[in-house]
Amino acid sequence: MVSGFEYLASVRLRRELPEGSYLRRLGPVNYLVEGGVLAFDRPVTFLVGENGTGKSTLLEGIAVACGFNPEGGTRNFNFSTRATHSVLGDYLTPARKRYPRDGFFLRAESFYNVATNIDEMDEAPSRAPRLIDSYGGVSLHYQSHGESFLALVQNRFGGEGLYLLDEPEAALSPSRLLTLMGEMDQLVKADSQFIVATHSPILMAFPGARIYELSENGIRAVEYRETEHYQLTKRFLDNPERMLRYLLEEEG
Repeated sequence: MVSGFEYLASVRLRRELPEGSYLRRLGPVNYLVEGGVLAFDRPVTFLVGENGTGKSTLLEGIAVACGFNPEGGTRNFNFSTRATHSVLGDYLTPARKRYPRDGFFLRAESFYNVATNIDEMDEAPSRAPRLIDSYGGVSLHYQSHGESFLALVQNRFGGEGLYLLDEPEAALSPSRLLTLMGEMDQLVKADSQFIVATHSPILMAFPGARIYELSENGIRAVEYRETEHYQLTKRFLDNPERMLRYLLEEEG
């Protein structure tokens, strides 16, 4: 299932990070510092790993290098509520085979700010048509977190696009995660590419996806059933009583 239409074929460092930069303490960044290239050779790529390994930092850097607003949105969004993003994007070079017609960077932690910015732009007297009409016609603030996520994907994502998603499972129930997978499948069939940072063993089961495991040792490609997320979840679901007994006895 190798894609012939990568909008983002790979990323690499184009210049050295400053000595002493905290980014050098992240294994995935050191992988790039040492000359590694992160290739995107499938329509869907997942970045997985423990908290603090640098998934969101890497995805944010890729998004910035591709021209997206660090806080999320399309390339046309330029709002900033607080400058907390890293400088990694300034040091990355994206390799493209061709440019997408559409694109969006979804950050779970700052999606509230994206929704607010949409409402503010629509309040301008000269605004016509309304921007929110491209997102389903209902303010994203008037929906639950999960509903607004799906409204974005189902209404705003139009295909032939590059879509970067940072932990989309944060707002979605298991059934809605399956809905998201169905939407992703339709968008892939419409010539789209996804790069997703996630902890969800449901989401990373997407057929044919490339899974990169990020750790203090760098970046490596793994199979779905090799991920700790799958193995730990399976052990728990197979025998939750045993897992809980062990966990609570250990903590006690």
